[in-house]
Amino acid sequence: MRRLWLIFAQTTTVCLAILFIVATLRPEWLTRRGPGNGNAIVVPFFEASPPSSGAGRQASYADATHRAAPAVVNIFTSKDTPQQPSTPYSDDPVFRYFFGDPDTRQDPVSSLGSGVIVSPEGYILTNNHVIESADEIEVALADGRKSKATLVGADPDTDLAVLKLDLPNLPSVTFGRADDLQVGDVVLAIGNPFGVGQTTTMGIISALGRTHLGINTFENFIQTDAAINPGNSGGALIDADGNLVGINTAIYSRSGGSLGIGFAIPVSTARQIMEQLITTGTVTRGYIGVEPQDLTAELADAFKLSRKDGVIIAGVVRGGPAARAGIRTGDIVITVGDRPISDTTSMLNTIAQLPPGDKVAVKIVRGGQEMEATVTIGTRPKPRREAQQP
Repeated sequence: MRRLWLIFAQTTTVCLAILFIVATLRPEWLTRRGPGNGNAIVVPFFEASPPSSGAGRQASYADATHRAAPAVVNIFTSKDTPQQPSTPYSDDPVFRYFFGDPDTRQDPVSSLGSGVIVSPEGYILTNNHVIESADEIEVALADGRKSKATLVGADPDTDLAVLKLDLPNLPSVTFGRADDLQVGDVVLAIGNPFGVGQTTTMGIISALGRTHLGINTFENFIQTDAAINPGNSGGALIDADGNLVGINTAIYSRSGGSLGIGFAIPVSTARQIMEQLITTGTVTRGYIGVEPQDLTAELADAFKLSRKDGVIIAGVVRGGPAARAGIRTGDIVITVGDRPISDTTSMLNTIAQLPPGDKVAVKIVRGGQEMEATVTIGTRPKPRREAQQP
């Protein structure tokens, strides 16, 4: 039996070897004629599987870039530095030789950034820090046109600003839906990094809802690893279809260059702020007049609290909405309206969205007992730095 099995195995091996040689050197010997039509039907010995539709080529985002890039502009700003005051040595020839004439020396300070045209009427979204305190704002379009732009309004609390450009036939970007974004989605950042010209970089969404970064008063950032560098601020973050999903704002960097951690303001926030700035020139937010502080485990133990969620009130503005409602220092805020409060960011964002004049129920914990206070929402004061601008 063993001998028969060896003979069978050897015979099969030899036949396969012969068939392989014939298929390689004389493939026409393995063709046969179709019945009645004389057409040859090839019967291949080895048939490779057909390539899939995406095999052999890399996915391209050229269509998305072509849709959005014309609406991304370069923004150049300049600010005249104040003249240096005269000194007792201003008339000294030696002083003038080394330090120049303080009465005439006045070099303008220039900066650059990016922006996005969001309507054919010429409205441009950008960052507030790109145009802050600028005496002159110039916009350069992707098609080569340049023009002066006027400031419609700015919101330092979210670091957003709206400019107006008066030119015909302006391209505009299409708004996407930031609520549909997921971690892992492909995004493209378009801007003017380091002033080299319009540049597109690709990455993915690394995280959503980033807060506690200390960048803005109101934070809800999209984090991406698409390369964002100085000069990209105010530029577009688009999805794979070319729709605007964010305004590039900041990077985490120890060297000044991209380290793969960039932040963009979601288009939902940017659009809301833009509409208020265009309509009224300012942004109105709710305000109750308290100084909130995150309730840490240490504070909870110090106050002998059984719960770790909520926000502790570290201070109350005298005569403010919260003070008039009876809220005191040391109270723990756990809900505002029907929204639970987990930290200071959620509390600030929740209150800021409430219209001034509305009454809202604020649930607090005082002395271990839950109670409710009805607060009439006030108007959030303007940031001090904005009041100092000329």
